[in-house]
Amino acid sequence: MKIQINTDKNIEADDDLAEQVRAMVGETLERFSERLTRVEVYLSDQNSDSKFGTHDMRCVLEARLAGRSPTAVTHDAATWEQAVEGATEQLMRSLESTLGRLDDHRQGATPQKYL
Repeated sequence: MKIQINTDKNIEADDDLAEQVRAMVGETLERFSERLTRVEVYLSDQNSDSKFGTHDMRCVLEARLAGRSPTAVTHDAATWEQAVEGATEQLMRSLESTLGRLDDHRQGATPQKYL
């Protein structure tokens, strides 16, 4: 699984930031690593340095599953760490749901009917 980091002009993308983000995302999504070809991380400061906001850091994660359309999630928070953590948790839940349905379909599971 390749993890690509992208930032806007308001966030300085140095090696330390990239390493921390890769570690956070990679650790949480490790169990999906064989099925993910790439995860793209987009970090942005919505208000820049000139304005103040409580949840102005945004993390967009886009996961590319082999043979499937990309799955994307967004999370806003006060710090980039919180934004990455929140987006990663959302992406994990989304992948669990998507891959669970795919696996059920491949195994021939039939949906339960409501009584």
